Amino acid sequence: MYTTVVSYRGMRNITLSADETVIEAALARACAENTTLNDAFRRWLASYARRDRQVVDALALIDEISSYTRTGGHTFSREELNERN
Repeated sequence: MYTTVVSYRGMRNITLSADETVIEAALARACAENTTLNDAFRRWLASYARRDRQVVDALALIDEISSYTRTGGHTFSREELNERN
């Protein structure tokens, strides 16, 4: 197990624990991507925190786009949907 505490001005400290082999693999990937594990984790954490908002935004966009289409109540068959003009 590997634990680290990192502090940056204006940021809160957290302590993480994980399997040593996972951490070593993550460190190798961060190095290959020319970044640090801390920076990679911060990007992941930000993405994780906004994921619900992204889903809500995507569903709202689908609803908006759907409002532009009208079928007049007609349900299209598979053949009609795949028809080429």
